[in-house]
Amino acid sequence: MVRVRRALLSVSDKTGVAVFAAGLAGLGVELVSTGGTAAVLREAGLPVTDVSQVTGFPELLDGRVKTLHPRIHGALLGLRGHPEHARQMAEAGIVPIDLVAVNLYPFAASVARADVSLAEALEQIDIGGPAMLRAAAKNFPAVAVVVDPADYPALLEQLRAAQGMLSSATRLALARKAFARSAGYDAQIAAYLERGDLIVEGARAMPGAPALPALLTLSLEKLQDLRYGENPHQRAALYREPAAGDGIATAQQLHGKELSYNNLMDLHAAWELVQEWTEPAVAIVKHTNPCGVAIAADLATAHSRAHDTDPVSAYGGIIGVNAPLDAATARAISATFVEAIVAPAYDEEALALLRAKKALRLLLVRSRGGGLRRLELRRVSGGFLVQEPDAVDVEPALLRVVTRRAPTEREVQALRFAWRVAKHVTSNAIVLATAEATVGIGAGQMSRVDSVRLACQKARVPTRGTALASDAFFPFRDGVDAAAEAGVSALIQPGGSVRDTEVIAAADDHGLAMVFTGIRHFRH
Repeated sequence: MVRVRRALLSVSDKTGVAVFAAGLAGLGVELVSTGGTAAVLREAGLPVTDVSQVTGFPELLDGRVKTLHPRIHGALLGLRGHPEHARQMAEAGIVPIDLVAVNLYPFAASVARADVSLAEALEQIDIGGPAMLRAAAKNFPAVAVVVDPADYPALLEQLRAAQGMLSSATRLALARKAFARSAGYDAQIAAYLERGDLIVEGARAMPGAPALPALLTLSLEKLQDLRYGENPHQRAALYREPAAGDGIATAQQLHGKELSYNNLMDLHAAWELVQEWTEPAVAIVKHTNPCGVAIAADLATAHSRAHDTDPVSAYGGIIGVNAPLDAATARAISATFVEAIVAPAYDEEALALLRAKKALRLLLVRSRGGGLRRLELRRVSGGFLVQEPDAVDVEPALLRVVTRRAPTEREVQALRFAWRVAKHVTSNAIVLATAEATVGIGAGQMSRVDSVRLACQKARVPTRGTALASDAFFPFRDGVDAAAEAGVSALIQPGGSVRDTEVIAAADDHGLAMVFTGIRHFRH
């Protein structure tokens, strides 16, 4: 083990650095520092050597150049016990540095701001920090590299117990964390520069919809280990994208039992679904599929409508709402067993009512998304499938009426509601709905006509006069015939089947209105 005799501290996040430095100084460690960090240490009464004294150069270019110097990097990279390295270091006046505490400029937090400019973002790209971090981590058998203020207390404890030395295992663990932090930092920068809304010299960097990146690097920070995955024999953990903005991964849990892997999957599905509307909306989800969705002038009414779609499946479900959850809605929810709720806010009376259920998990997500560009990833053997989110909606003017009868204004409202829900239902997806609520949902069937029959079968309220949405085209007329038999009056579907003529004829035979969107909403 190598004794720590000299340490360089240069941190953006000053949390705990004065206490850490005081602990090092108490062990006889010489402190070297830069700019703002040096000022904090001096204010704490600690003796500090400025980096400029070590390099013989002042900080240049508004602090952009300060640690990029052989007397810093040679002190980090020189191999201990290597005669030629020792000779060259002595000739150059390079004194070894045994510990580096570096954390990087807050790039992700900066670019998550909606009003950040390109110039401001570029200023938050740290150069000297990652260079020191990587140099120290490369030479971890002799140099300890600290990137996380949370590690300060344990490191001081070990240094005090071992006469100023850190074990090989500790230095290896620190190096792992340092390289992971460096890789994640670069991934955040690359993701930001891939954005299509950057303004460069008065023009967008990438006009129009940007292509998917040629090299996609993931930067994920583990938030917590989960009890298990989808099943008890599978290990699992929750990770977050540092620059992705708010969402289920960063939601605040206000109450209830520990969240499971399956809870989080369902909470994500419910939260994404209710974001389709600006008016108060409620989604009840089971196994990532909605079993009831509704909108209304108030959440309590929306919840009642959503619950009435399928009360049996709603038992033990996950609820998502897109408006502050009030006491009236909380009372209605409390009348049955619910696993978890996600909302953008809760009023105090609602919280008191819901907290009476000890196991009920309550999550708070203050806003949706934001941050860097969102992509959806699915694992396949040997790689990943990556796609943009399905964020397409269809305006009424773009609907193409293909039947003799055009839908009424009320039917158009119901068709659009059903269409939005269908986007969130596992294919083959069929949704029966009014203009405010789902009536029946058929999900995940291998044939479309079976999804139609399932949606009709599961309906707990009359299906006559409802609208039907199909996430993809009808390959045969049997699905339309089944819908007509249940009393459906209007249908919305993408169109594009080789049998469209037969399907349209079926709708005309039954006096139904049908519109084509030209857009498919498969969800696998």
